[in-house]
Amino acid sequence: MRVDLFLWFARLAKTRGAAQALATAGTLRIDGRRCERAHAPVRIGCIIAFAQHGKVRVLRVEALPKRRGPPAEAAELYTPLEIAVPKPVDASPDGA
Repeated sequence: MRVDLFLWFARLAKTRGAAQALATAGTLRIDGRRCERAHAPVRIGCIIAFAQHGKVRVLRVEALPKRRGPPAEAAELYTPLEIAVPKPVDASPDGA
């Protein structure tokens, strides 16, 4: 399935045009590889990462949709993954 269609069907983008813009902006990654094409393929098990509303979203594709359904149905298409954020290292010599 095309990545722009998946983003739109899964309600991660409000319009199909917004999904295409997100896919072609070069900020979306599929399985760690930068995506610059709206027609890049997405399969079950793919990891998709992109910036949305000032946050980085990382999700695993669990199912491929046949239509743009209600939000409850769309939420079952992917699993959000947690991003491991390293803790800041204390630069002071005494550790305080």
